[in-house]
Amino acid sequence: MGTLVGHILPGFFFFALGLWHLFSHIKLFSLHPKSYVSPLWFPVSKPRYLEPLAIIIGSSLSISVELFLGQKNHQPFDPNDGTIPSNHLHNFEHSCISLTFITYAAFAIVFDKTRPVAHRSLTNLIAALAFAQQLFLFHFHSSDHTGVEGHYHLLLQLVVFVSLVTTLLGIGLPSSFMLSFVRSLSVSFQGIWLMSMACMLWTPSLVPKDCFLHVEEGKHTIRCSSAKALHRAISLVNIQFSWFLVVVTIFAMWFYIFLQRIYGEKIEYYALRTKESKDMEIMMTMVEVHDPESHIGVKSLA
Repeated sequence: MGTLVGHILPGFFFFALGLWHLFSHIKLFSLHPKSYVSPLWFPVSKPRYLEPLAIIIGSSLSISVELFLGQKNHQPFDPNDGTIPSNHLHNFEHSCISLTFITYAAFAIVFDKTRPVAHRSLTNLIAALAFAQQLFLFHFHSSDHTGVEGHYHLLLQLVVFVSLVTTLLGIGLPSSFMLSFVRSLSVSFQGIWLMSMACMLWTPSLVPKDCFLHVEEGKHTIRCSSAKALHRAISLVNIQFSWFLVVVTIFAMWFYIFLQRIYGEKIEYYALRTKESKDMEIMMTMVEVHDPESHIGVKSLA
């Protein structure tokens, strides 16, 4: 992270993961509304562990880029004394976030294979720790996240906080569809906001009026010419966040209605047929019990 590509790639990954969860939770709830239990990840037919493996691979690639591939000397330490340079602290912080998500995904696979007694709750707990780590390091970030960039990260922390709270509540309320719905939306919103940050913070033509891109300690950041310009730029960020929130809400509601019609109608149709067949069986049984001639007929045929 810290660059346009460094925000676009993880942002797209969060967006895709949240959208996949939103689709899967709505489908599962539509098919089984009475017996719905929220899973934290969804296995596929081949390979079963595609989702956690994708998290492990994506997070490992992120660590590699942050600490090695994205560095001039392909190593993050000071070659003279082996310490961590000040301008590389944010790389280690981002890597810690990725490492926590790797831990979650790895244990998700282990728990699915071994099935300990509290595997569902423990998986939720590790996922919550990953979001807590993310929130902690974004809040106490070593980079100078003041001004416009700092406000973008402040709003991102609000979204991460929603992911954290809904994941923690999912431990005690595994049958709550709304918790899964909101968590999926928050994860997807994280991705949307990260991609938005990438475009708005590192595209010169999108920098707010009377503000400019400035290089500090080898990193690009936005600085404004006056307090009035900074206040205007932050207000624009708030408006942008509000627009995204409205658009995401509208999309989520229509997405739910669309999937409910596809999967909900099927289950209602089959349930109706099943009820009718059961009623017919009960009526036939009552006729056989109360009509002695039916038994005589059966015996004579035998």
